[in-house]
Amino acid sequence: MTQAAISQQIKGLESQLGVTLFKRLPRGLELTEAGMAYLPAVHESIQRLAVATDEIFGQGRTRLLTVRTNLVFFTTWLAPRLGKFRKLHPDVNLRFSSNIWPDEREKDTDLEIRYGKGNWRGFRSDRLSWDELIPVCSPVLDSGSALPDTPAALAGHDLLHVVGYEEGWGYWLSQTGYQDVKSDQGVQFDTLITALEMAACGQGIALGRSALVADMIESGRLVAPLKERVPTTEAFYLVSPDNQYEHPHAETFRSWIIGEAELGREQIIPHFIE
Repeated sequence: MTQAAISQQIKGLESQLGVTLFKRLPRGLELTEAGMAYLPAVHESIQRLAVATDEIFGQGRTRLLTVRTNLVFFTTWLAPRLGKFRKLHPDVNLRFSSNIWPDEREKDTDLEIRYGKGNWRGFRSDRLSWDELIPVCSPVLDSGSALPDTPAALAGHDLLHVVGYEEGWGYWLSQTGYQDVKSDQGVQFDTLITALEMAACGQGIALGRSALVADMIESGRLVAPLKERVPTTEAFYLVSPDNQYEHPHAETFRSWIIGEAELGREQIIPHFIE
């Protein structure tokens, strides 16, 4: 459509409404106050029309639903459950991508799983975890040492640290009253999944989030040697942008994953006793 045709359409709409929507300026057009007030309703109507058109006439139901996910959440929590979703919704085609550092400029993502406080401006956030921080390790340590039975006993072990998590070993020791224990010994990692795998190999003590280590503890790969647990102030969230076209299957996936998260909310992590 040419610029002249668009201009004629605007004039026709203004004539029909009996109000001026745009100011004609030398540098172009600018919305009037009436135009600004009208814009949200127009934007919402266009979005709804686009969704309906895509569902009825387009390829919306065959286009991939793209989910960008936190790597450790996908590996330890989501992957074991995805089979259930695929059996329930075989018509939903999924694509998963993993980025350590979220990039809000990436436009090809329909949904995202993030770790944080859930207050990202301009995004809808649905909570997926209610975690406690739990020290975890292999049932048998590679060093041959006995498993720690008190927080103070952690001083004799390598602690596995994850860069970028505010609630790390220093936070856990402070919250449990053992801030005098030296917390900087051990190895650092840039992802939690690598720290958990090292712990499962007997190479030290990792600080797990209860939702993420539950299956590894149930399988016997990890144990929780200490009874002390500290609630997290952050959590995993399913995130989607506000005021943006939503994939026809986004709500299907959202409802399913929130339901799965609620099922595991009351799961109790057993304290390991030798």
